[in-house]
Amino acid sequence: MKSRKVVVTDYIEPDLDWERQEMAQRGVEFLTYQLKFAPNSEVISATRDADVVVVNMVPITPDVISGWEKCGLVIRHGVGYDNVAVAALEKAGIPLCYIPDYCAEEVAEQAIALLFACGRRLTASRRALDISSARGAWDFKEAIPIFLMAGQTLGIIGCGRIGSLVYRKLKSFGFKFLISDPYLSEQRKAELGIEVVDKETVCRNADFITIHTPLTAETRHLVNDQTLAMMKPTAYLVNTSRGLMVDLQALAKALESGVIAGAGIDVFDVEPPPPDSPLFRLPNTILTPHLSWYSEDSGRRIRELIVLEIDRFLAGQPPRFVAKSGG
Repeated sequence: MKSRKVVVTDYIEPDLDWERQEMAQRGVEFLTYQLKFAPNSEVISATRDADVVVVNMVPITPDVISGWEKCGLVIRHGVGYDNVAVAALEKAGIPLCYIPDYCAEEVAEQAIALLFACGRRLTASRRALDISSARGAWDFKEAIPIFLMAGQTLGIIGCGRIGSLVYRKLKSFGFKFLISDPYLSEQRKAELGIEVVDKETVCRNADFITIHTPLTAETRHLVNDQTLAMMKPTAYLVNTSRGLMVDLQALAKALESGVIAGAGIDVFDVEPPPPDSPLFRLPNTILTPHLSWYSEDSGRRIRELIVLEIDRFLAGQPPRFVAKSGG
């Protein structure tokens, strides 16, 4: 059996010693780099003769792909793959495998946590506590009004793997639901027991909106000046999907001017966001550092699933999940 070579372009784990041992047991050459900010020439040099390329955030451009001699599989370490030129890979006959099933529970939990933190006004409540402590008497002005969550309308844009988990987890909390997903099959809608509406209906009527769609040309800046203007002034926006789903400049303006009540944001168009991001100075935002995917469990799970995909490749089996251009 001919020797195979796996190259990791960049990684977020402290080390990849476990993977190295696993590949050694299989007789696979395993090389790791940190090329996130490297020029294409360095990426090409490192990956030129790889059979499998595992990528986190390095841009896999058409130029990089054209420099490969024998690559048979690209594995994206994560759910999204907007840093990879999928159409160019398809043209080259190289499948792009992604891992959408390693952190769905974690992202759903983070979205729900942000939703309740917004609705219960947790950051404003902390400010009220600080003020009250300094004065020696309760002063709740910073924190009120707060409204009962049960009975409010939750809008879910995208009801796939994560959006449907949010729906299922919150059904017992007494929410009303408005769900927008034009790609759900009739069978899937029947399984979930839902009907779908268009995005405008969600924007105009929801008290909370949470976004769970992939980033595509169609969904880029899905939330913008126009859609924000449709929302209730008492409404909250939560985004744990991709930063470019939301025009963050438009969101900052809407938050500052009271077009909407607040937002819980875990993802940004530039990551990490620069210190002068207007979101940092707005009291009606709850910001987290793109960690909705993370738990100790998911960190272990994705490593195991990537090795599983390498094993499938070595055995001549197709990837479990293959990305398609435009989707």
